Order: sequence, then structure tokens, then C-alpha cells
Amino acid sequence: MPAYRSLPFCFVALAAALLAGCNHANGSGDPKVIKIVSSLPRTGAAQQQTDTIVNGIHMALDEVKSQVDSFKIEYQDMDDATASSGEWTPELEAGNAKSAADDPDVMVYLGPYNSGAAKISMPILNRAGLLMISPANTAVGLTKPTPDDPSEPGVYRPTGKINYTRVVPPDDLQGPLGADWAKSMGLKRVFVLDDHEVYGRGVAKLFDDRAEEIGLTVLGHDSIDAHALEFGSLMTRIKSQHPDLIYFGGTTETKGGQLAKDMVAAGMDAKLMVPDGCMEEKFIESAGASNLNDRCYVTFGGLPSEAFETDDKEFVEKHKAQKQFVDHYKERFGRLPEVYAVYGYEAAKVALDSIHRAGKKDRAAIIAACLATKDFHGALGTWSFDANGDTTLHRLSGNVVHDGKFKFVKILGD
Repeated sequence: MPAYRSLPFCFVALAAALLAGCNHANGSGDPKVIKIVSSLPRTGAAQQQTDTIVNGIHMALDEVKSQVDSFKIEYQDMDDATASSGEWTPELEAGNAKSAADDPDVMVYLGPYNSGAAKISMPILNRAGLLMISPANTAVGLTKPTPDDPSEPGVYRPTGKINYTRVVPPDDLQGPLGADWAKSMGLKRVFVLDDHEVYGRGVAKLFDDRAEEIGLTVLGHDSIDAHALEFGSLMTRIKSQHPDLIYFGGTTETKGGQLAKDMVAAGMDAKLMVPDGCMEEKFIESAGASNLNDRCYVTFGGLPSEAFETDDKEFVEKHKAQKQFVDHYKERFGRLPEVYAVYGYEAAKVALDSIHRAGKKDRAAIIAACLATKDFHGALGTWSFDANGDTTLHRLSGNVVHDGKFKFVKILGD
């Protein structure tokens, strides 16, 4: 998940300084209390999405009455964003990681939401030996080698040990399956854009590579300036090449909505496809629902809540665990959850299960228990963590914006 941006040296230095200062929480703390913290952008454009992630975490905790065996579970909801920036900041994510690392009662760090934030907190928490479970990071290099950066993922594991896991499928599935979906719809000519951040560039490149492989005509691939106010001239230039589809690797925060507005204003009749970083209500609001209606396709690493608003009994039975989560969420909060809510719930359930199987308040034991998770029966189905800390689930969905809402179309991978 977004956003995974290149960082100025001062931020890298800040992270290194905080990392060097970690005391690894070797103190004893309260022997009867285990803390779980989350670090998410609780301010700004992603707040609607993270509100539902936190709601999912609370649902998981409430199911066990915040108690695992003899341990009382305390949860802290940490913000890594500022009102002035409207998004996560390296300083706050680093500060949250150090705070968690230094607290001897903290055993699990749920998050972060943005893949770029993970780049900051992963080395700090790796040195502290603290379990991370992300509900939303999708950048491939966090867990696996990538051709773009040979230092990944080792640079995030200074101890050489794995402490990071995620319950959402990475982008090496999403990008190629998006291209396959485009071809299956009869789209032939595509122009690729990205937001010049590592998440956006990564998923766009994976889409681009697969598009070339399966015979789509890639007219061009440009990076946008996500700080620009509008993209009218860019869209006019792209229009002259007569694309059937514009693919944007990026997020709501990095101007996905504005691109859609300017595409329509330029008189283009092309379709638009975006990845999971745009699958939130804020994207539709920022673009204007009429600009997206039946022409904007969205890929997502899992099944959206809207998929369960169906009379298809066979589909519901196959995915009954997630349907149950959606029903319980709707009953408790009065509305359907946004797409990442179930991943917040699943991440918290895995944390609680790992604490139980570890059987003691010990960071190393809890990490080992989590990495050994196998055939976990959760809201997302039955899955395991692989050797990299990635979920073995390969299910993605294709969705379209229709009448101002996301509408589930099909399963792209399973």
C-alpha cells in the first residue's frame, strides 16, 4: 500500500539516530500486561480508511475481552501523520517506532499503513526484536529482492532476522493481474503513469512489464509530480495518442482523483485503472463520482465489503468468514467497512494468536510464533505466512466505480 517515497538524507539520518538509540526494551515492565500498538495515518486523506482499520482492531480485541491467557491486552492507537502535511511523516513514524521499541510492555506493532513508512520503522523495530504485522503495506521490496534496489529487503533487517509480516498480498500480484484484466476487457492501447514514489512506480512497472508481455501496446510511461495542482497539459498530450486505458500507479494522496478530473476535462473517452491505493471513498470524492462512473477500474488485494452484497449463495458460502466479519462490522458501526478494515481485524487476530501460542511475554517468542503461523482460519480464509513473512493468500479483486460507489466485478486471483 501507498506511499513509498524516496526520502531526504535528513530523514534517513533521523531514522539511523533513533535506531542507534533504541534500548530494545530490555526492562521487565508489567508482567501481567501486554501492549499492542498501531501506527497509522490517523490525520489527513487516509483517515476514513484507517478509522475502519482501527475499528477492525477493536473488534478483534473485544472478541477476547482484551485478555489472552493470563495477560491483559492494552491497545494504543498511534498517529504517524500531521494535519499540516495531510499524510504520514518520517519523523512521526520513526518516533512511534522508537516509543514502541522502548516500552517493555509492547510486544506487537500493527502497521504501518504506508509502505514508505515501513521503510522508516522496520530497521528500528528489527533492532528492537519487535513483531510487526502490517494490514496494508504492498511494496514488494519490504520482504523480497527487487531489481530496482538490490539492498532490499536486507536493508530493513539489520539483525539479519525477520520480524516483519503482512496480511495483505504484495504488488507483484496486483500489477500483472491488472494488465491481464485490461486485456480480458478488450483494451489494447494503454498509457502508464505513476506518482514517482516507490509504491506507485513499483506497481506501475509491474503492470507495464506484464502489458508488454501479453501484447498490449504501451504508448508511454511517465511519472507525475504529485505536488502539481493539475495535469491538463499532460492529459491533452496523452489524448493525442488515442489510448483505450490510462493506468495510474499511485494513491488518492498522490493525485489519483485530480488525474481523473483532468482526463475527463481533456475530452478523453479512455478508461482509467488504479491500484488499491485509490480504493477508498476519498478517491471518489476527490475525483467527482460522475468523472469515474463505469470508466474507472480498481484492483485490490482481497475482496471488498461490497462483494458480499449479493444473493449468490455459493459465493457467500465460499467466503463466509469474511461475510461474517462484514455483517458484524455493519451491525456494530452502522455501515459497510472500507476495504482495509478486515485486514486490521486479521492483523490483530494474528497478533493475539501469536501471543497465545508463544505462551509468554517475550518478544522473540512472539515473533517466532507469528512466523510459524500455518493454516490460520481467519476472516480472509485459511492461509499461512511464507518464509518471507508474506501471506500465502493470492486473492485479488477487480472493481468498478458505479453510481458513486465501488462495485465488485470479479475475482482476479485466488
